[in-house]
Amino acid sequence: MAEPASHLVTIDDLTHRYLQWGHDDSPVILMLHGLRSYARTWAPVADALTGPYRIIAPDFVGRGESSWDPERDYFTNRYVADVEYLVGLLGLTRFDIVGHSMGGTVGYTYAARHPDQVRSLIVEDIGPGSSTSTAGAQRILREMANTPRDFASIDAVHAYWRGIRPDITDDALASRIEQTVREAPGGRWTWKLDMAGIAAARLSGDPAGPVDLWACVESLRCPTLVIRGARSDFLPVEICVEMAKRQPLLRWAEVADAGHYAHDDNPRAFIQLVREFLPQA
Repeated sequence: MAEPASHLVTIDDLTHRYLQWGHDDSPVILMLHGLRSYARTWAPVADALTGPYRIIAPDFVGRGESSWDPERDYFTNRYVADVEYLVGLLGLTRFDIVGHSMGGTVGYTYAARHPDQVRSLIVEDIGPGSSTSTAGAQRILREMANTPRDFASIDAVHAYWRGIRPDITDDALASRIEQTVREAPGGRWTWKLDMAGIAAARLSGDPAGPVDLWACVESLRCPTLVIRGARSDFLPVEICVEMAKRQPLLRWAEVADAGHYAHDDNPRAFIQLVREFLPQA
């Protein structure tokens, strides 16, 4: 698997890290991760697409190698503003977006606000109402409220992630452990991401904040694919059907043997859908 180039930039006095796979002169795909994730979650997808495409994947604040926000502003409008800054910094004018869950919300919002920039949009397992009125939303709230502060051993970390992500592949689980915890003095394992801040923001209400996702869906002006994990409790089929009804440019598909993290649970099927939908490079 190709190793991405790592870059650091400063936005509003906070350090932001983004990863890049591929060549500077290739068409760009922005890949936006989810709530408790990180840029490297996209490594298998990026590796499959590198060649015809240049992949850029940021660590949102509070995750990966990006700074933690002391204000705990872990909401959609902030993430969109950070993507806008990165797009301007890199001089991007036309690109595709792939976003999972929280990153999908950012994708809907960014594409609605910048129709001249987004060539196509692929959203993984989120739609209007997913974060507030589904069984998956309630499950995530329970998980966030009960997130351990730290772990006694790496085996406990493994058991934690396997317990809340039973469908995850072994490779994706290894990545998640490597990217989300570090060994602390004394032998315990602590979070690399600002889990306390992220949990506090998520438990405070709708993570989209004032963003109206139905209005964003209806405002899209690019071909859009929504990918649902067939076992997802977070994106009901009826939301997919309603989105396609309201937005003629949107269609949806399912990944078998996958839940909310389709790109982790069944990466081969997810990559195939992405590759088939993307415009020719």
